[in-house]
Amino acid sequence: MALEDYRGDMDMCCRCSACKFIPMQKVKGFQFANVCPSISRYNLHAYSGGGRLNIAASMLKNGFKYTDKLLDIVYNCQMCGACGVSCNYAMDMEVLEPISEFRIKCVNDGQTSPALDKVIKNLRKTGTMVTGAKGKRGAWASGLKLKNAAKEKVDVLFHVGCLTSYNKDYWKLAKSAAKILQKAGVDFGILGDAETCCGGRAYQMGYKDDFLKQAKKTMALIKKTGVKTLVTSCADGYQAFKVLYDRFNLKGNLEVLHITEYIARLIEKGKLKPNKKVNLNVTYHDPCRLGRLGEPWIHWKGKKIPGDRFVFDPPKKYRRGTNGVYEPPRNVIRSIPGVKLTEMTRIKEYSWCCGAGGGVNESNPEFAIWTAQDRIDEAVSTGAEAIVSACPWCEKTFNDAIRESSSSLKVYDIVELVEKAL
Repeated sequence: MALEDYRGDMDMCCRCSACKFIPMQKVKGFQFANVCPSISRYNLHAYSGGGRLNIAASMLKNGFKYTDKLLDIVYNCQMCGACGVSCNYAMDMEVLEPISEFRIKCVNDGQTSPALDKVIKNLRKTGTMVTGAKGKRGAWASGLKLKNAAKEKVDVLFHVGCLTSYNKDYWKLAKSAAKILQKAGVDFGILGDAETCCGGRAYQMGYKDDFLKQAKKTMALIKKTGVKTLVTSCADGYQAFKVLYDRFNLKGNLEVLHITEYIARLIEKGKLKPNKKVNLNVTYHDPCRLGRLGEPWIHWKGKKIPGDRFVFDPPKKYRRGTNGVYEPPRNVIRSIPGVKLTEMTRIKEYSWCCGAGGGVNESNPEFAIWTAQDRIDEAVSTGAEAIVSACPWCEKTFNDAIRESSSSLKVYDIVELVEKAL
């Protein structure tokens, strides 16, 4: 679909500002009532979900006149989807989709961010969106004696993801996940050096054509392995494989699971038994693309009924973020002896973004850190010793924010806690 296809949604915006806050029924105080990092940071309506819809609708009517300020508004957005989820608490309209199409149009019109151009250039050249990546993609698995899914038949493909593969600080996450799968006796393999980027972050940045090209390449490689189940420990990868690939009819019958879903399944079946005590008070952060944006895609075809009502035939179902992956990671945390889980105010579909999405990590790292720091403050307010998540990008941004603030809060991935408990 194109931006024009969402004209009705954009015209539906009544400027109520619901896109800026978690629903009133969820508010527990002033400090953690905001839901959109962009409007919270820049404090100008144009930076909100509704503001972007208003601008796009106006430009559709009056022509696209790009300015530096307009592009600053377009690209200083994590594309986290919180605005749409809060709006859809009471309204039936698309919010994130037209915002995404607005960014895609900017890219197609050559109105891009130099920092994001650099990332995409790297993707085209090397097959990864981690700029400056050095060494072999599968080097993290050295000494683990894992099966090569490109050469051996396996039941499950473990997709590691770009950041974890190339950033040595996060090799531990891939290693922990692999050891857990080995402990449970799972017949799995990796693609190692042959693994390629899922392309999901390219779509977030507005480079739809590059995403589709990369997605087709990656899916062809997966199909060659013959696997029916893909497990990934990257939330960005999960959303790409599970939602975006399905949206563009690329996923086929591939079962896509996040590592937390798979571990929860293994524990339930008795194949994993976390029985070693881990004395730790934690709070859990829902990654945007595992939570609200990890909700399955809803395929719908129909038309708007003429008239003054925004009515479709057949009725259109809206994704409200409620069917993301929320309970499996929490169930895994609760299964670990000694771990105490205390929830933050903004959780599940109303979770505050870590700051790394939408290309903001690359184009405006200061804004990314600012966003992460707000989440760190919220985590600290619970009395937790550590913030636990299930996405390497979240963990990296949290660690960066903690280093700048000198906070004593620890950061863990769920797989690290599970490995400690086995």
